[in-house]
Amino acid sequence: MKSSQFNALFRFSILIVFMTVELGAQEFDDPLTGDVRIYDIDYNEKYRSPLSLGLEYQSLSPFSISYEEEFSFNDFNFNTKYSFKSIPQLQPFLGLGIQLASPLRAGLSVEAERFSHNIYYGILGGSYIHKFNKQLEMGGDVYLGLGQAIYPNIDQETGDSRSALEFIAGAGGTAAFNMTYNFSLSVHPSLRYSRSFSALDMFNGFSFGLGFAGHYRVGTDPDDPKAVIRSLRFGEFDLPPLFASLQSYYSQNPIGQLELTNTEKFPIHDVNIQFMQAGFMDAPTKAGSIVELAPGESTLVDIYAAYNQEVFAIEGISPLTAELMVNYTARGNAGSQIMTVSYDLYDKESLTWDDDRKMAAYITPSDSALRNYASFVRQSARDVVNPGLNESLQVALQMYYGLTEIGCIYQKDPTSPFDAAQENPLVIDKVSLPRNTLKRGTGDCDDLTALYCSLLESVGIETSFITTPGHIYAAFNTKEDARNYQQIHPDKSKTLNIDGELWVPVEITLIGTSGFSEAWDVGAAEFNKYDNEAEKRGLYRTREAQQVFRPVGLKETDLGLQYGEKSIIARAVSQETDQLVNRIIAYYDQVAREKDSKSGYNTLGTICTQFGAYNRAEQAFNYALALDRNYLPSKVNLANIMYLKGQYQNALRLYHNVEQDYLSRSRTSSAAFSRIVLNLSRCYYELENFDKSADYANQLQELDPQLLREYSYLKEDGASAIRVEGRSGS
Repeated sequence: MKSSQFNALFRFSILIVFMTVELGAQEFDDPLTGDVRIYDIDYNEKYRSPLSLGLEYQSLSPFSISYEEEFSFNDFNFNTKYSFKSIPQLQPFLGLGIQLASPLRAGLSVEAERFSHNIYYGILGGSYIHKFNKQLEMGGDVYLGLGQAIYPNIDQETGDSRSALEFIAGAGGTAAFNMTYNFSLSVHPSLRYSRSFSALDMFNGFSFGLGFAGHYRVGTDPDDPKAVIRSLRFGEFDLPPLFASLQSYYSQNPIGQLELTNTEKFPIHDVNIQFMQAGFMDAPTKAGSIVELAPGESTLVDIYAAYNQEVFAIEGISPLTAELMVNYTARGNAGSQIMTVSYDLYDKESLTWDDDRKMAAYITPSDSALRNYASFVRQSARDVVNPGLNESLQVALQMYYGLTEIGCIYQKDPTSPFDAAQENPLVIDKVSLPRNTLKRGTGDCDDLTALYCSLLESVGIETSFITTPGHIYAAFNTKEDARNYQQIHPDKSKTLNIDGELWVPVEITLIGTSGFSEAWDVGAAEFNKYDNEAEKRGLYRTREAQQVFRPVGLKETDLGLQYGEKSIIARAVSQETDQLVNRIIAYYDQVAREKDSKSGYNTLGTICTQFGAYNRAEQAFNYALALDRNYLPSKVNLANIMYLKGQYQNALRLYHNVEQDYLSRSRTSSAAFSRIVLNLSRCYYELENFDKSADYANQLQELDPQLLREYSYLKEDGASAIRVEGRSGS
C-alpha cells in the first residue's frame, strides 16, 4: 500500500471514531413523562433508502513489484444499490466502471508505453451495511464481474491482440458518513483479484485499493417535517368524567371509542393504538391493533385505561390531559400520530349511578381497620352466642349493635343525596369509604350499606345490596336451606329465597334509633313492596359485582377508633338473640298447640333443645308422652334432656325403657339401637359404674365399632376409667 493511501485511510478512520463517540448515543426527552431516555431505535429500518446511486474513485496498488513502479492504476465506477425492506442491512448492487493503467511518467520504456490499457467492466455483488446512527454506517461487500481490457498501443501487424477478456473479483469494507439523509461520503478499502483470459496476463493477481465515493440516496428524510406521515383522521373523542374508584374496571372495560379513518388511496397496516396518562400510568395502555385498514375505511377502536395506584391519592376533581398514540405502517414507512384529549378524573369517593353494581367497589372487606373492628365485636359477644341459632344471623346482629355502641347513625347527604343521584345517572354522587364512615360515625344509605356489607364480608359472610327507587340497603346470606325458613324466622316473607338459600335484608339506616329486628322487618317490607314491580328493585350479590367493579385501593392507616364497651355490646346482643330464639320457639309452640299431637310437641321439644331451653324441651316431651306414653321419639329425646341436665339416673331409667322396647321388637341391628347402647354406657360412666359402662361399650363394639371409636374410654376398667375422668376434668 502506498503511503498516501495509508495516510488517507488513517485520517478517515479517526474521523469515523470521533463521530461514533459524538453521535452513537443520543438522548431524547420523553414527550409523555419528560424523562430523559436513550431510545432503542432501529436506524437501519428508520433511515432505509430503497435505492442509492454512487460514484467512486479508487486508487489501486498491485502486489506485483515487477510493474507497480511503472504504472498508475486508477478506477472509476458508477454503482446502484437496492435495500431490502425486511433486511435493510442487506444491499445487492450493480456497478459499471473503467480502470485506467498508464505509465507513471513520460519517457519510460517503450514496453511500458506498449502495455498501458483500459479495462471496461461490470460487477454484481452484495453489501452488508449497518447504521450505528443517522450519520455513521459501516459494513463490507463482495463482488464478481467481467471486463474487457483494451491495449491501444499494441501493434496488431505483429499479430498481437489489442483486447483481452478479464475476470474480476473483490471484497472490501466500507465506512460512510451521511452528511444528510440523501448524500453521503464513504471510504472503501478493498482487495481485488484480476485474471486475463488471454496471453496478456502480466497484470494478473491481487491488488489493494483505497476508494472514495459519494452516494445519492432516493427518498425523503424521515426527520423532515414534510415527511411525517398523516394517513389517519381521528374522529371526535370526548371522554366523560372518569372515577378513581373504578380503576380496575377501566383496564377491562372501554372508557370510550375512537374512530379512525384511512385517508390514503392505499391500505395501511399494523395499526396500534395506545392511551397514556402521564403521572397515573406506569406505561401506555394498549387499546387495540388493526392488521389492515383499507383505503377510505373507518373503524371504531375501544380505548382502555390501566391506571396505577396514584389515582387513589387525588382529592376532589383533577383536570387531566392524556394522549392517544397511533403507530402504523404506510407503504413500508412508519407513521405515528398523537391526539390529545382532556377530561376530569374524580377521587375515589365519587361515582355516578348508571350501574348500581358500582356499589361493590366501595365494599372493602380486606381493610385491616374493618377486620380488627369486626374481630373486637365478635369477641365482645362470644359469651352470649347461642349454638342453636344460625351463625350468620348472630354475627349480623353483633355487627349491628357494635356500630350502635360507637354511636353510628344515619345522616342524609345534604349535597348529593342518593335518591337524587340515582334518578339522574349524570349526577356525581359521593360514597364514603367504609373506614371513613366508621371513623366519622355518620353516613347516608349508601355509606352505611357499604360499611355494613364490608364488616360482614370481612368475617366471611356473603352480602348483597338492594336498590329500590331512591334507596339502597344491605342483605346477607344465612346459608340456611330455603325450606327451613322457620329456623330463621317463622314468617316466610321476612327472608329472601336466593338460589335456594335464605337471605336477610337489613334496613341499615335505622341503626342507632331502632333494634336489629325492626331493621330486619323494615328491610323485608321494603323488598316485598315491589313484588309486583320487580323491575324497580335490584339485588346485587357483592362478590359477583366485584368481579366487574373491584374494591378501591386503600392506603391503610390506623383509625384511632374507640371501639366501645364490650359489656354493652354483649348485653344488647344477648337480649336480641333471646328475642329471636323466643320468636322461633313461640312459633313451634303455637303449631304444637294447634295440632295437639305428639309429633307437634316432639318437634317443639327438639327446637327447644337446639336452642338450649332444656326445661321447655322437657315440658314439651312430657306433653307428647302424655298423649302416648309409648311414643318412642319423645321418650328418647326426654332421656337426652335428662342426660344434658345431669340427671343421669332419670336418663338411665328412660334409656333402659327404650332398650327393652327395641329388644322386644328384635330391632337390635338398627343404628338407633346402637345410639341407645352408647347412651347407656355413657350414663353408667357418669354414675361411675365403670363395669356396666364397659359392658355396654363392648356390646357397642359388636354393633357399631365406628360409633364407639370416639368414646373408647368407655371400654376401660374402673381404675383406668378414673384416670381418664381425671384427665378429662383437667
